[in-house]
Amino acid sequence: MNNELLEKYNRPVPRYTSYPPANFFTESFTEANYREALTASNDWEPQNISLYFHIPFCRKMCFFCGCNSFPMKNDETVKRYMEAVKKEVEMVKQHLVPGRKVSQIHYGGGTPNAIPVHYLEELNQLLFDSFSFIENPEIAIECNPAHLDEESVRRLKGAGFRRFSIGIQDFDIEVLKAVNRDPSQLPVDELIQLLKDGDEPVDVNLDFIYGLPNQTVDSFISAIERAIAMKPDRLVTFSYAHVPWVKKSQKRLEVIGLPSNEDKIAMFDRASELLIDSGYHAIGLDHFALANDELTIAHKERSLHRNFQGYCTRRTTGQVYAFGVSGISQLEQVYAQNSKSINDYMQQVEKGHLPIAKGYQLNDNERIVREVVTEVMCNRHVRWDDMAERCRVSEDAVRSAVAYEETKLTELQTDGLIHFDNEKVNVTEAGNMFIRNVAATFDPLMGGDNESKFSKPV
Repeated sequence: MNNELLEKYNRPVPRYTSYPPANFFTESFTEANYREALTASNDWEPQNISLYFHIPFCRKMCFFCGCNSFPMKNDETVKRYMEAVKKEVEMVKQHLVPGRKVSQIHYGGGTPNAIPVHYLEELNQLLFDSFSFIENPEIAIECNPAHLDEESVRRLKGAGFRRFSIGIQDFDIEVLKAVNRDPSQLPVDELIQLLKDGDEPVDVNLDFIYGLPNQTVDSFISAIERAIAMKPDRLVTFSYAHVPWVKKSQKRLEVIGLPSNEDKIAMFDRASELLIDSGYHAIGLDHFALANDELTIAHKERSLHRNFQGYCTRRTTGQVYAFGVSGISQLEQVYAQNSKSINDYMQQVEKGHLPIAKGYQLNDNERIVREVVTEVMCNRHVRWDDMAERCRVSEDAVRSAVAYEETKLTELQTDGLIHFDNEKVNVTEAGNMFIRNVAATFDPLMGGDNESKFSKPV
């Protein structure tokens, strides 16, 4: 990736975990709108249910984090919060018809495993008692390895969790100190073995961030080499998103100093090459999975999907019903976000209200654009006849919805980021680094002041 292309394409663009992005949500969308959407969602596709739980508490606040999280001060607040989450589940369930099956459960944060494990055991049991499930659902939790020991691992597995995303971020103690994060409590290779032991199959993801203070290209590659030797099922290399206008704590990292864009490119390029040479397959923008992984198979079949929880397969794809502070539900025609204030969230639920702060109703064209953007981000490929069939409209209607401009695609092709013809668009290997830019080409909402609200790809 030469400096000219880096300069040209390293501009703010959405991450496209949703379309339209969350900054387009509006406060005119109310609790009443959400209740109507919940009932209507029973007739929308997909019929499967995905459940997301936001556990916002952290024992220690990492300076790089852009998530909605809160310091865990006392158990009374945690207890009150988890009771509110369970009550919210009961309120939402009243709107869902019996028989719809749960295909995915995901706990994110914050740090889900920062709280006493019995809260997670109790919530999962409520879900198992309240819903039907598909065969082999994905039940996943994000974990900070600083809070995992033999007892908590045993109990989390006993609670039904079958995928663990372990936030390593980096093995280098100086990097972790710079971002205010504690290292793994157990040696990571021993932790993976502990998770894998037993009769029930468990998948392990190791998550890393590149672009942090005190990282160099060589030090980051050393971390990836060390991780590869442990053979996790998936390995994720997230680009650090520097948005200090959103998260003021990130300003502290500027004082220490951040790697250059050129070094970040080198970290990604060399890590990608190393992972692929070691038998991992590149999935979407930043995931790498072993050959027998569901994501790898789905990617080869061009049936990969994506939501706020990350990449998933069509088998586990469901409409997302989110619970907890700031949780975003992703229904087929509606997005709805809970209050970002933990006190307001608990008070609203305790009063019997669904704590909706804002949301968005997609129109027909936006649903077409969402399909195209998701296909680009997941499968690096768009066939216009496939999009027309999937959206049940003509190819011309698809092109019109995405404001198709051949001149823009020609420029991307000239720069080596895509190949295209009248039938399809394929993202190249070189274009994968800037796949968000490619997706933005099909986004009529991009441009003007909107760009300032997003992070840069690198």
